[in-house]
Amino acid sequence: MNRTLNWGSLISGLFALVLTVIAVLNAVLVHPVPGIIYLLLAILYLPQTNTLLRKKLGFPIPAVVKILLGIVLMMFTLGVSDLGDMIDKL
Repeated sequence: MNRTLNWGSLISGLFALVLTVIAVLNAVLVHPVPGIIYLLLAILYLPQTNTLLRKKLGFPIPAVVKILLGIVLMMFTLGVSDLGDMIDKL
């Protein structure tokens, strides 16, 4: 089985890692509920999730939706959330 790594999968996996780190920080420093939500959203960015959705539903999550959701999540994390306030105090 030959597996090739493309840029989309690499960026998606790295963003899933970033969201996982944000989830852990939220769970530890702020409250577990936002941490769980960020962790569930991180699952959407894993390349394996696209493969699973394509097999089960017949279509993956479009890249445009992932990009827009990522922008909104980063703006929310750094601008509105309690974690962003903690970062500003440092």
